[in-house]
Formats: sequence, structure tokens, C-alpha cells
Amino acid sequence: MFRSLSSKNFRYFISGQAVSLIGTWMQKVAVSWIIYQLTHSAFILGLTMFANLIPSLLLSPYAGSYTDRHNKHKILLITQVLLMLQAGVFTLFVFFKMDNVAIIILLSLIQGIITAFDTTARQSLLVEMIEHKEDLSNAIALNSSMANLTRILGPAVGGVLLSTLGNTACFFINFISYFFVIFSLVMMKLNLPKIEKNGESIWAALKEGYDYIKGLPDFSSLILLMAGYSLFVIPFSTLLPIFAKDIFKGDAATFSWFESAAGIGALLGTAYIAGLKPNKNMLRVVLFSSMIFSLGVLLLSSSLNLHVALFFTMVTGLGMMSQTSATNTYLQTHVSDKMRGRVISYFIMSYQGVIPIGSLLIGFLASFFGAKITVIVEGVIGLSCSLIFLYYKKRVRKTVSYSV
Repeated sequence: MFRSLSSKNFRYFISGQAVSLIGTWMQKVAVSWIIYQLTHSAFILGLTMFANLIPSLLLSPYAGSYTDRHNKHKILLITQVLLMLQAGVFTLFVFFKMDNVAIIILLSLIQGIITAFDTTARQSLLVEMIEHKEDLSNAIALNSSMANLTRILGPAVGGVLLSTLGNTACFFINFISYFFVIFSLVMMKLNLPKIEKNGESIWAALKEGYDYIKGLPDFSSLILLMAGYSLFVIPFSTLLPIFAKDIFKGDAATFSWFESAAGIGALLGTAYIAGLKPNKNMLRVVLFSSMIFSLGVLLLSSSLNLHVALFFTMVTGLGMMSQTSATNTYLQTHVSDKMRGRVISYFIMSYQGVIPIGSLLIGFLASFFGAKITVIVEGVIGLSCSLIFLYYKKRVRKTVSYSV
């Protein structure tokens, strides 16, 4: 389960990222809580997430083409420095009480622009950190496990700091945490392949990536499934502050419990993916994980007890992260190296890029129909997307030699 940690560069990477992501999750919790305290609006919550993630939709394909043509390690180092500076500015605004909804949304947008390039470069560089390429799927799963462990710790610590030391502590710790990941990147010794530029424009390279994905039914169907879930199902998390504060009459600590419950489920999901044998049918894992995710969302919406709601929030985390990890693993282990950045960028676009539109939509619907009814609809749509994916795969299997 931990075989990819035998690679020294990957150990540097995952340790630095672990510290940094704890700070990132603490800041996310603080941002959501501040926004809801200021506005008590589900729509503004969705708008804030929209601003943070919409750059992934608009810029990811370009970032993928750019990454395939430049040094991925340098790109990652630069983006981490920029993210540290953004966290520092956020800290100053909160400390001097200059934060308001407009400033928070603007800083969230800036973070999203940087992250669009950071995520593509980080995912593309992962294969270069692994000494034995057969360990790539394990490295992807361990990377996801680390991210979800920090998703548990970050909101939990963030909730405590919010209720004791206040908002500024969350932002300042996030700023400090970037020193660790920058140090880990500097310590890496990578033998990156020489990048050959053939004079092709970055836009032509972008179209080449699109044509490559379009020509592979497994790739295109996975990306479309991911886009459907990102638009209609994953944004249920936008409404968690409402479940915590209004439905279950809680506070910041209650909200952190929901985030941590989702993180525990996600950690279990990625641990499952990490333990899979290399020849496991990932398309089948994607399908079943998607259904578990949708059922968890449906059951969360009908929960009358806080502990039951937290349990089904954990189920949603398990299904969601198993789905995304399995999708990422399948794409990374089947893609051509020269197309890696572009394929990953389309995956990021369908995942992180579509979420902001979904968050805006879900926040809008919740403001009219209420959080519970909106989450019920999300679960039903998720199950429908999974059934469409199953039907499509069966139809393709009859005409081409692909299997579910």
C-alpha cells in the first residue's frame, strides 16, 4: 500500500504537501464561515466557491498545453510562492478588519487563477517523482489519501482556532505552511525529460489534446461523467454550513465536524484505491463509487439526527474520492506521456472547473427550495448520471472491444 514512498522525491513532495494542505483547509473553513456569518446567504456561499474554482474551467486546457511545453517543476515552484503571497495578503486583510465579501471573493478568484496552473503542473509532475512507473497508481492514491487526511485535520483544527483564536490564526498558519512545500520542492532532484518545441502554437497543442481525448471512448466518457457529478452532485458540500448552523442548530465546530466526516470518508476511499492491485478494473470502480456517492447524498438529505447526518456525510466522502481517484488513476496510467498535461487539464476542468458553476446553481436553488430538497435532487441526478454511464459503456462494449 505504501510502495511508492520508496521514491525519495515523492517522499519530499508528499510531506511538504501534507503540511501545506492542512493550512489550505483551515483557510477554506474560515472563508466559508466568515462569508456565511456576513451574509447568511446560500447564494453568496456558492458565489465564493464559484470565484475560487471558475479559473479551473476557463484556464485548465491552456494550463495543460503550457505545462506540456515547459518545466513542470519550475511552474510548480512559482505557483507555490504565489499562493503563499496570496495567503499572506489574506492574513493582513483579516487582521486589520479590512475583509468584506467583495475582497474575499476577489482574493478567492486570485487563488483560483494560480491554482489552475499549480494543479495541472503538480499532477503532471507526479509521474517524474516515481522511480518505478508501476507504482504510479499507488502514488496517485497515496497523494489523494494525504490530501484527505489533511481534509480531516485542517477543518478540525480550523474549527478549534475559529472558536478560540479567531479567523486571523487560520489565514496566518496557511501562509506559514507554504514554506514547507516550497522547501520540499527545492530539495527534489528530478531528471526531467528534455522538452522539444516544434514551433506549434499553444492553441494548436490544446486542440490536439481535445482530439486525443475525443478519439478514446473511455477517456471521453469518464471526463463527461466527472463533469456531470461536478455540476450537480459534488456542490452539495456548498450547503454544509447550512446543515451545520440552521438544520442542526450548531456552530463553527459543528461545521468542522461535517467537513471532517467527509474527509474521513474520502480517506477511506483513497486508502481503498491505494490497496487495489495494478490490474484492477478501474472503470468498474468508478461506476460503483459514483453510485455510493449519490446514495450517500440522498440519505444525508433525509437525516433527522446529527450523528446520522455525519455518518452519511462520511459515505459521500468515500464515494466521491473513490470516484475521482479511480478516474485520475485510469487516465494517468493509460495516457501517452506527451499528452499527459493536456489530458490531466481536461480532467481538472471537468472536476474542479465545473464545480463552481454547480456551486452557483446549487446555492441559487437552495435559496428558493431549501437545502434539503436541493440535496435530494442532487442525489437523484447523480444516480441518473451513473446509469447513463453504465448504459454507454455497455453500448460501446457491443461495438468496440472495451469492457466495463
